[in-house]
Amino acid sequence: MFRGAYTALATPLADDRVDEPALARLAQHQLDAGIDGLVPCGTTGESATLSISEHVRAIEVVMRTANGRVPVIAGAGSNCTRSAIETTRACKELGTAATLHVTPYYNKPGQDELRRHFLTIADRVGHPIVLYNVPSRTCVDLLPSTVAALAQHPMIVGIKDATGDMHRVAELRERCGDDFALLSGDDFSLLGFLATGGDGVVSVCSNVVPGVFVELCQAVRDGDLARARALQFRHLPLTRCLFTKSNPIPLKAALSAMGLCQNKLYPPMFPLDLESEEGQRLLAALREIGAMS
Repeated sequence: MFRGAYTALATPLADDRVDEPALARLAQHQLDAGIDGLVPCGTTGESATLSISEHVRAIEVVMRTANGRVPVIAGAGSNCTRSAIETTRACKELGTAATLHVTPYYNKPGQDELRRHFLTIADRVGHPIVLYNVPSRTCVDLLPSTVAALAQHPMIVGIKDATGDMHRVAELRERCGDDFALLSGDDFSLLGFLATGGDGVVSVCSNVVPGVFVELCQAVRDGDLARARALQFRHLPLTRCLFTKSNPIPLKAALSAMGLCQNKLYPPMFPLDLESEEGQRLLAALREIGAMS
């Protein structure tokens, strides 16, 4: 069971390649804050624009830095089943705890095609899979009935749900049982997700303030909802700033302001100007939460 605060790691870039030392520093920053797990090469990690070799190498860097201290759920999803199988095999060889698989984008498969896609990967590779449902990006919604059917497979062990729908969280828990990991993919609704039966979060904002998310998840486990509410409200101003543009554009700007990486992205994404109005609001939010002086 995957539980607690996992960070959807950004992928630092420099000179048109992955900045491996900066990626190792970012992962270490998370470990030092007591993060429960790491998720490299997902949406936040710019998986859509990394080459296959860059993708696998970035995961290798994170695995080496983590060194078994926390689980690593590596992004391996694709809209091509064959490509997803290839990347999943590489992740298995690297020793990841699981792989994260987004619903195939652009192709717009139906529920039966989605079921077959994930089952094919699970059967061919035999490595734990965490499903990832983010309809706002993929235009495909993995329905609870399909998730429940997939959860019967021993290698399909959880889901990252980014719908922000609390009724869905309850339905997923009801249909999939207590052993199926439910991880939030929406920082804005995290407290409600956890209170409704969720196990944790794969967070964007925790790149910046991992300790806040570790503490929030622990507060809910301890039954201290007052503390959890305070922590939820504490991170919301920063979270709003991190989603004024497509993720991870504001996040890379924030991490650069903190000295953790350069403000570089692969096109078609381009950096947020920290001198702009949006950039100044982001800097103010970073100062307010104590991420920079």
